[in-house]
Amino acid sequence: MEYYVLDNEKVRDYIENTPELKAILGDETLCVEEVGDGNLNYVYIIKSSKNKLILKQAVPFLRIAGEGWPLSRERMNYEIRAMHYYGETVPSAIPQVYHANEAMSLMVMYFLDEHLIMRKGLINGVIYPKFAEHITDFMATTLFKSSSLYLSGEAKRRLMDRFNTNVELCKITEDFVFTFPFMPHHSNAINPMMEAEHQQLQEDTEFKTQMLKLKYLFMTQSDALLHGDLHTGSIMLNAKETYIIDPEFAFFGPFGFDIGALIANLLQSYVSHFERSKNKEYQKWLLDTIEEIFEKFEIKFISHWDHTDESGLLVDGYGNKKVITAFQKQFMQMIFRQSVGFAGAKMARRLFGIAGVEDIEGIEDMEARTRVKKHSLAIAKRFVKEYERIENVKELISIIKEENR
Repeated sequence: MEYYVLDNEKVRDYIENTPELKAILGDETLCVEEVGDGNLNYVYIIKSSKNKLILKQAVPFLRIAGEGWPLSRERMNYEIRAMHYYGETVPSAIPQVYHANEAMSLMVMYFLDEHLIMRKGLINGVIYPKFAEHITDFMATTLFKSSSLYLSGEAKRRLMDRFNTNVELCKITEDFVFTFPFMPHHSNAINPMMEAEHQQLQEDTEFKTQMLKLKYLFMTQSDALLHGDLHTGSIMLNAKETYIIDPEFAFFGPFGFDIGALIANLLQSYVSHFERSKNKEYQKWLLDTIEEIFEKFEIKFISHWDHTDESGLLVDGYGNKKVITAFQKQFMQMIFRQSVGFAGAKMARRLFGIAGVEDIEGIEDMEARTRVKKHSLAIAKRFVKEYERIENVKELISIIKEENR
């Protein structure tokens, strides 16, 4: 099929000519509404009396900027492939995918009309009691089962081949997370009251050398299949269910990157509530959730490992229980520390780079917003500078609380 860009009427025609979708929606006239509020893609809600679906299509340019900003539509292929992997590995963690077409750069999914983007819920102070359980199921399972701790060398290389060419979106991360926010660059969005902090960060040799280490890890360490953009805007949930969406940045990278990205977003919600709600109980829930995520992730990851006899890394009979346990301890500390470093990088880039977070940017009072940014920066700098020395999550929480003063 030759690619073409959809609009509301063309969506109806596409459904009419796709039997599996027509069977789901029925023969009646469809209500189609374009609702994309993201930067990259077009998103349509398709409604009939029988069902509601979401159709997402990538176009060959940056949606928010228009055709003057070209961007390969192949990014949708990686999202389709990641959703296929997640559907096989942790089907309860993603909305059901009914149809995918790489030639048309589109995917059709279940419409999550009873779920909210997590960032919106955190801004409003909503507690999600099952979130830590659900997200650690997702991360521990998808990361472990796409790694050399589970797959044979051949199987892992075959899986990697499906994602290795996602170079354009990886370059976006390399530039906009690890580089541009910490130098003079036209894409940066600097709060006028943070110009001195930005200048100091540019001259901070320790911070910038540590950031180079993290960028190098991101660029070279192919541990497992990552979501690549696992923030609270890529999660839809309610009190009972949690779904992961938008894995178009999917690639093989370091274990700690997704974990760090998530922790960064939870922490930016945490610091925002010093001004938003001043609700100490809600902030305690956020810190408790961060601690629970690290603890549950390790337990679940090791459980998967303990139930795997052979992999690309380990051959049955190579080591006794003592050897494996010692290696696991070192390995999990490596993941933890890298997660902390990546969390710091993600927090810092949101303060100066092109894409801030609504949790902070939505605070209307400029002085209050600046206080939150300075607080977030203090935590981020410590994470980036100290991640290789932080022993455990208890110490991490202590650092966060120290910076509350």
